[in-house]
Amino acid sequence: KRDTWIVRPVNIIWNDLFGEFMNNGKQRTSVSDRTFLEKFLHKKQGQKNATLEQVRDLFERLNRLEIAHVADSEPKDPFRIDKNRFEAYLLGRENDAFDPTKERLDKKLMTEPLSEYWINTSHNTYLTGDQFTSQSSVEMYLNSLYRGCRCLELDIWDGELDSINKRPIPIVYHGRTMTTKIRFLDIIKAIRVFLNFHPDTWPIILSFENHCSIPYQESMAETLSKVLGNRLYIPLEASLAGPLPSPKDLRGMVVIKGRRPEGAVGADDDDTDDESDDESRPPPQTDGKPPEPPRKYGVAPQLAKLTLFHGTKHKNWDLSQNSPTYHMHSFSESKVKSLCRTNRNQKWTVYNQSHMTRTYPAGSRVDSSNYNPMQAWSTGCQLVALNFQTNDAYLRLNDGRFRENDGCGYVLKPSALMVKDEFTQIAPVKLSVRVLSGACIPKPKGEHKGECISPYVNVAIHDIIKEEKDSCTSYSTAQVNQNGLFPIWNQDRFFVFRVENGTVAMLTLTVYDSNVPVGSNDVFIASASIPVSCLRQGYRSVQLFDSNNTRNGAFDFASLLIEVKMRKFVAEI
Repeated sequence: KRDTWIVRPVNIIWNDLFGEFMNNGKQRTSVSDRTFLEKFLHKKQGQKNATLEQVRDLFERLNRLEIAHVADSEPKDPFRIDKNRFEAYLLGRENDAFDPTKERLDKKLMTEPLSEYWINTSHNTYLTGDQFTSQSSVEMYLNSLYRGCRCLELDIWDGELDSINKRPIPIVYHGRTMTTKIRFLDIIKAIRVFLNFHPDTWPIILSFENHCSIPYQESMAETLSKVLGNRLYIPLEASLAGPLPSPKDLRGMVVIKGRRPEGAVGADDDDTDDESDDESRPPPQTDGKPPEPPRKYGVAPQLAKLTLFHGTKHKNWDLSQNSPTYHMHSFSESKVKSLCRTNRNQKWTVYNQSHMTRTYPAGSRVDSSNYNPMQAWSTGCQLVALNFQTNDAYLRLNDGRFRENDGCGYVLKPSALMVKDEFTQIAPVKLSVRVLSGACIPKPKGEHKGECISPYVNVAIHDIIKEEKDSCTSYSTAQVNQNGLFPIWNQDRFFVFRVENGTVAMLTLTVYDSNVPVGSNDVFIASASIPVSCLRQGYRSVQLFDSNNTRNGAFDFASLLIEVKMRKFVAEI
């Protein structure tokens, strides 16, 4: 049987970095802490701040490892590691391509106004499937919260009257469709339970699409106050005049986004926001007549005083910029593209430095598919709402974006989005990626039965070109036949990308199984999405996640080994 150890990437890497033979002519079996620091961490990995003390702490941990196929016949030198432990480090989490300093929570970054953050946001959170016929579920709110989402949407309508005390019961569902209905009260109770278990969570924003009459709105206000109690943020009039509060100010609180017009009841159309998630009308009713448009009501004062974010119509950016900071806009994905095509996105970016914008999928996405969030992020939009029930490539991009800052749901926007200079240019970056091997890659969905997988890796860059157009460039490796345990690619060539907007661009590595019946699509196995701003150079491991963005069960140890090179792009003459 062929000795697969010969082709393992660690052999090539070891010899290239440290040399196959030592100065005395003997074959190199170990490497010293100083050589590891200087030749590997400093020179190859670009970790200039690494110290000898840190390397010795690392060596101590590595030398405590028990490696199954290696018999330790000699006492270990605490200042050296062998090739097996070097390989364990290469494939381990400490060597992750995602910069661990960016992945950790930094509380010092949580003191800026809310408008200076990207916030993990869900669209029509209650739905379990498509937009017209699927079930609505309270559980979807908890699923979204545990996935890192911190802005949840509720479409609220008049329900029935309580059979005992005749109190109004507001309901949540996708109006004028066949989706099932759930009680507003049950959703608020579920959020309260989450807060009980996670009292220090960063602020949860509830985005209300409010279609209720005044009595039902009064019932909503009463439910919010009673169930959430001191966890409900009630803005004071004096606080509305200045900048928005920070995540630190609102930690452990629930914030309401809806309408807070002056005068509340009887507010005119100018006080309603741009949002209408039903861009495409629902199918005709069974009698062939189109559904009647929903009635418009004012806002009950009891509900208005609980609301922080007030949605308004967009007329022009000068008016929007001069509005109070708690006023905000909501735009569909098609409106986002339209605004970017008009070359006025710089004004929009400046607006987003002090005010909030929410974006959401087009109403034509009946199947609850997602749109590309890159364009909205690149203009500084904070609340880029996606369908969390659909585990597609764009939701995985979202997972990678919010992996930063410990997955708390808040990521401080890059400084390039916070400057007012229209001529600020970001230097393009040449990014080169080479896929070497994988480890412990499970069958699709973590199945225990079935054929051996034949994996390949798709490597892609999602970027913004000229501040207005999203782009995706991708390449794929060859497949490795029937080997998920330790597939080896050992690519000679790099996949080379030109990254135009490195502050927003993202790298995705997706593993597919090509061992499928003829005529079937290749099956998704696992993936990782990494912001280019969080990517580390050198030989790096990539921790893979399942479609639910977890590393549980069969995905505990799933990873890739890649080589990454980054430098400023120099045009060829």
